[in-house]
Amino acid sequence: MGLLDKLSGWLGLRKKEVNVLCLGLDNSGKTTIINQLKPANMQAQEIVPTIGFNIEKFKSSSLSFTVFDMSGQSRYRNLWEHYYKESHAIIFVIDSSDKLRMVVAKEELDTLLNHEDIRSKKIPVLFFANKMDLRDAMSSVKVTQMLCLENIKDKPWHICASNAIEGEGLQEGLDWLQGNLSPKYMSEFQYHCSNVVCIQSTALIKTCFSLLFSPYSQNKLHSKYYHVK
Repeated sequence: MGLLDKLSGWLGLRKKEVNVLCLGLDNSGKTTIINQLKPANMQAQEIVPTIGFNIEKFKSSSLSFTVFDMSGQSRYRNLWEHYYKESHAIIFVIDSSDKLRMVVAKEELDTLLNHEDIRSKKIPVLFFANKMDLRDAMSSVKVTQMLCLENIKDKPWHICASNAIEGEGLQEGLDWLQGNLSPKYMSEFQYHCSNVVCIQSTALIKTCFSLLFSPYSQNKLHSKYYHVK
């Protein structure tokens, strides 16, 4: 780590790091959404179904995101809960054109929200009603009704209509997520940085004073003054 990186860290200027879980049924468009959120030079040209999970990193104006892209296939959904404790936010992606599996999506969402590691946390939940470009896609209002999102009272949540292939609706969702990350988490981060600044400053002051007023320094000062006289 360079000097500027250390200084930025001491002053609390480095981007705050947040862990985001990206969940949803298979083929809902999770990986495509995450790919679109990455810088253009880091985007994959071909999207393949996630096996198990992938970890992706990207940055916004003030946050550094680590996104856990969890497979939505039924045999891998039991992996989700192993990452709940460390999450600061959740992105839940729904295929708005898949009416037949909307019930399954609701069951998985209910299981998620009722898990002990999530139930007690006030983390924001961002929903993407994806594939809005398809002819038989339901509106975000209809998706909200079918998933009973209005029953979520203990967490901030937001739903965006999105077209992951074209990137439509994604920035709106990211902006909302950025503005709704836990104030408690942010304040703890800032408090930690402030403490580091104080500790580093105190140590520096002590070092300067010890050097300035050490017997060796006093002798040097006295000697220099004597010779000038």
